[in-house]
Amino acid sequence: MAAAEDVTESKILLAEYDRIKEEQRARIGFRDNLLYFTLAASTAVLAITFQNRHAQLLLALPAICLVLGWTYLTNDEKISAIGRYIRDQLGPRLAELSGTSPSAIFGWEVYHRDDASRATRKRLQTAVDLFTYLVLPTTCVITFWTSRAVQPFPLIVSVTETLALAALGWQFLHYAER
Repeated sequence: MAAAEDVTESKILLAEYDRIKEEQRARIGFRDNLLYFTLAASTAVLAITFQNRHAQLLLALPAICLVLGWTYLTNDEKISAIGRYIRDQLGPRLAELSGTSPSAIFGWEVYHRDDASRATRKRLQTAVDLFTYLVLPTTCVITFWTSRAVQPFPLIVSVTETLALAALGWQFLHYAER
């Protein structure tokens, strides 16, 4: 019976906070590593393409950027969703249970968002994301289109990749303000 008395709603909410912050930290690390992996993969594809002089190999880069870009974007959105959940749901519930001001609970979750440079950093990060996952692969597609290697099937692949890249770019812009 003593163990059941030790379980309170506040303790459950704090345990939930610990777990979702752990998930958020893991997702941040994974997301950030995706950017480095994308740059390494891009460099490898470009090096192999220029070494072998096969313009069709450039079409590998948009495919890589699409997969890694969607994964990056999904993780980034989940990281933001966790922060919103803490600010909008978990913090207020704990404040109510403890009888304290909502601003006294998980203050960092709100404080770091009020930084005067945050908007500039968000815009710059969006520019980096768009360059990495959209501009670089689109440049590869355009380079392929201007090469002598254009054939029907690779052309269809390149057009499909371009449409998918446009959708990815729109998603990056859509989530940039969150």
